[in-house]
Amino acid sequence: MKKLTHTDSSGKAVMVDTGNKKKQDRKARAAGHINLAPSTIKLIAGNNIGKGDVFAVARIAGINAAKKTWELIPLCHNISLTSVSVDLATDEMGVSVTSEVRCIDRTGAEMEALTAVSAALLAVYDMCKAVDDSMVIDDIHLIEKVKR
Repeated sequence: MKKLTHTDSSGKAVMVDTGNKKKQDRKARAAGHINLAPSTIKLIAGNNIGKGDVFAVARIAGINAAKKTWELIPLCHNISLTSVSVDLATDEMGVSVTSEVRCIDRTGAEMEALTAVSAALLAVYDMCKAVDDSMVIDDIHLIEKVKR
């Protein structure tokens, strides 16, 4: 098992010092899903949810969340994001969300990608809660992380 880098010698949580690391081009991709009732999927596909365009709101929520990850997750660094994309698609079980986050920095963008997906899924939940009480968010995971 790898040595934990977010704890000091006495086991206390600390923020990792990345000052000696070289800035690199980095990318992270994440995905997640929300299970919805078939009627809710149809409402989203027809842009007929009463609160508005579910995908537009969720996309913006995901982008904003990626930009604020360092404020939400205690030990994350404030990194220089160069791009954030959040894509949503309906499927037979609900809505799938994928994100891609790029940065040029000393640490990766995995948490930003995962936070983008999580916030986008929560926005879908919020937009649809009046018409669907069976929603389940699941399978939030990192697809890849790359540094060059």
